[in-house]
Amino acid sequence: MHAVRAHTRGGPERLTYEEAPRPEAGPGEVLVAVKATSLTPHELTWPSTWTHRSDGTGPDRTPIIPAHEFSGVVVACGSGVRGPAEGDAVYGIVPFDRDGAAAEYVTVPADVVAPKPETVDHDHAAAVPIAAVSAWQALLDHADLQADQHVLVHGGAGGVGAYAVQLAASLGAEVSATAAGKDLDFVRDLGADQVVDYRQDRFEEHVRDVDVVVDLVGGSTQSRSWSVLKPGGVLVSLPAPPDQQEAARHGVRGVYFVVQPDRESLRSIADLVDHGHLTPVLDRVLPLRETRAGYEALEQGGRRGKIVIHVAD
Repeated sequence: MHAVRAHTRGGPERLTYEEAPRPEAGPGEVLVAVKATSLTPHELTWPSTWTHRSDGTGPDRTPIIPAHEFSGVVVACGSGVRGPAEGDAVYGIVPFDRDGAAAEYVTVPADVVAPKPETVDHDHAAAVPIAAVSAWQALLDHADLQADQHVLVHGGAGGVGAYAVQLAASLGAEVSATAAGKDLDFVRDLGADQVVDYRQDRFEEHVRDVDVVVDLVGGSTQSRSWSVLKPGGVLVSLPAPPDQQEAARHGVRGVYFVVQPDRESLRSIADLVDHGHLTPVLDRVLPLRETRAGYEALEQGGRRGKIVIHVAD
């Protein structure tokens, strides 16, 4: 099969479009013919990208194939698989300590694969799994968002942020967000009630009485967010663990998490997509042989939504 691989650790410069062995479905796994995959920022810096264990302590497993979300069609099932079946259109997240989907085929544990949303094509479905499940787990699993609460999403135009804004709005929350000036109308169209240009204004001068902060930026943005939270509120961060002393000082919670593959979340998200409550947001679509350029674009920032790799028709 054709795949994009890195034979030594590094950044996008290590990625090569080449022929690679086609994987086989083992017990409990399905083999998926990949139609599209999408790229996640900083993925090439994750320890789990390069080893056999999620914490990075396992033995080296180069050459590696990156890209851990996909949409495609099941072509074979390993022993013990009760579903999905061959021929099913599916989407999902490849566990981070195994080869990804920047290839014509990928093997995935069957229990983390879900039926693809029916109303969108594979390119758009591939833009959903990691980003939308991250937003889902941040807002529902970790923040327990309620319909009448106020949410602040930092980075509302980004891959995860675009879903966090849409999901919070669909749940009936009041939504504030930060974004670059060129993206203000775009984020409003996603469902935000208020959008602050982070390059021109300090969000804490415009946003207050927040129940949930979804931090997708980190750094000083995270540290400045404590002051806008109500007592009893929660700051949920994906980039970096929040300062627990600051959380205690403000009478709020600080949560850090790494997204986990989850079939039930994917099923719920597919239903939201099919009913028009979530719209996949694509920044651009590139062919498989240009995956390296996609990762280079991730490092430049300034995107609206996900960079998708079209693998096959």
